[in-house]
Amino acid sequence: MEYLNWERLESLDEKTFLATKPYPWINPAGCLTEEGFRKLRESLPPVEKFERVFGKKRSFGQQSHDRFALEYKDSLDLPPPWREFIAELKSTRYRRFLRRMFGRGGLSIAFHWHYTPNGCSVSPHCDAMQKLGSHIFYFNTTEDWDPSWGGETVVLDDHGRFGPKSAPAWEDFDTAAESNALGNYSLLFARGESSWHGVREIHCPPDRLRKVFIVVVNDRLRAKAKEIWARVRGKKAAGY
Repeated sequence: MEYLNWERLESLDEKTFLATKPYPWINPAGCLTEEGFRKLRESLPPVEKFERVFGKKRSFGQQSHDRFALEYKDSLDLPPPWREFIAELKSTRYRRFLRRMFGRGGLSIAFHWHYTPNGCSVSPHCDAMQKLGSHIFYFNTTEDWDPSWGGETVVLDDHGRFGPKSAPAWEDFDTAAESNALGNYSLLFARGESSWHGVREIHCPPDRLRKVFIVVVNDRLRAKAKEIWARVRGKKAAGY
């Protein structure tokens, strides 16, 4: 079976995407097949496999992005649906989709899962320079999540007032557009000097988690340079 809905992906117009303001973003429904979405949702990795990332200092005075995180590597023990899905994401066809949407080649991809509990948020930020963008797949539905709890990725517009090496508050932005984050929706966006985004503080029961899977799209040369520099310093470079 197929997990990616190729017809839907290939119907997305790259010119419209790249011309979107304040920066390129699109929040389409149905980028996964319905059966693929169901199988992936039913076989999501358990939170026990994740690393706790809480209170981690961020650059430029930004608030920590608290969550459970699991970074993909080939040796990770995953159920068949996730192995098959990631194989599709590594395919030439999906890379061709990314090259078309971003209008360039020379990219590499990495993957990770983020589960976010009650009381946590993702403060407004622009991503690191080696990153070209992200394709976020949402895995909560009305069966396990109430929209009033939050969890939407928020696209923010500062009209160019803030540099990416700063820490503006939510109320500092002129406009905020919330993504659809329940059901078979995804969010594709391109990184830029003003590609501010975040997730407002979540208010959910203690037994619930906001669950997303993210394809990180990197500039291949910059990502490789970051990896080498991290190795020189005896650290591990994240894929994002």
